[in-house]
Amino acid sequence: MTNIIIAAGVALVFVMVGTPVWIRIVNRLGYGQMIREEGPEAHLNKRGTPTMGGTVFIVGSLVGYSAAHLATRSIPTVSGFLVLFLMTGLGLVGFVDDYIKVFKQRSLGLRSGAKMVGIVVVGVVFAIASLNFPNGYDITPASPHLSFLRDFGPSIGPYLFVVWALLLIAAMSNGVNLTDGLDGLAAGPAGMVLAAYVIIGNWQLRNSCYDYGLAPGCYSVRDPLDLAVVAAAVLGGVFGFLWWNAPPAKIFMGDTGSLALGGVLVGLAILTHTQFLLAILCGLIVMITMSVIIQVGSFKMTGKRVFKMAPLQHHFELSGWAETTIVVRFWLMSALFVAIGLGLFYLEWMPKR
Repeated sequence: MTNIIIAAGVALVFVMVGTPVWIRIVNRLGYGQMIREEGPEAHLNKRGTPTMGGTVFIVGSLVGYSAAHLATRSIPTVSGFLVLFLMTGLGLVGFVDDYIKVFKQRSLGLRSGAKMVGIVVVGVVFAIASLNFPNGYDITPASPHLSFLRDFGPSIGPYLFVVWALLLIAAMSNGVNLTDGLDGLAAGPAGMVLAAYVIIGNWQLRNSCYDYGLAPGCYSVRDPLDLAVVAAAVLGGVFGFLWWNAPPAKIFMGDTGSLALGGVLVGLAILTHTQFLLAILCGLIVMITMSVIIQVGSFKMTGKRVFKMAPLQHHFELSGWAETTIVVRFWLMSALFVAIGLGLFYLEWMPKR
């Protein structure tokens, strides 16, 4: 538990202090956010707001994770490294995308094909590596099975697993990117889900099949404690960033942050064997993503739009809701989804009489 607290605390302080420094650097370089002309008119006054803030909480998360292991003299695990690699790798793809936007002063950065290539390369390395590096019990960080609250069904094999992992990574990283449309809207729910994974990792440790015997309901997760430390480090970083990103935002996370957050959430889900549970924990992100799919599908098939604008948060903006009202209400919805997810996780574990 000590390393969880240290990881979160160090990352929180680093990002709280480091974000204003990054804001001054970005302002000096003139790297302000570009706004789409077709977006809501209320967003036009956000043009020029410093962006690429995800850089700070990515670095802060790495610093927090490292500090926790140094302070407790514990050895980092392969599972922890893999999730941090996925976060950092996707963050780098997002950074390139953001840099092109601000350097060329346009609202579109990397072409979609190039962006997807970057996501695929990072995702494939993560997926393949996660099926290797067995520990003393011959347990690898990931398992070639589908999972909800734990693994279920037969193995889908390494090749299908890599494809499945890529689908999850692409879906969640783009989902967080779509959610990041209002001040604090992506960081708040992401922080709640990360807090859930701190609890899940700690719970899996305390009910591990290998550390506490083959008790009913035990978990076959390779490094649950270190995954909780990773979640805590990123949670501290995201909360530190949210201090400056809350309405009215002093800085945006950009694709640097949204892709990185999507990556760390999927990485935690895969390595804690809770892949489908992630869809419940991230219910708000799923709902916002589905609004875009519904909008595009409806317009292509019928020529009509279901929402005034997609993603969903912009529909409510055009319906007259204040930005802070949308953000707070969406946070409340996210908290409900996280509570449902954690409730299901706990109820499944309870011994059956």
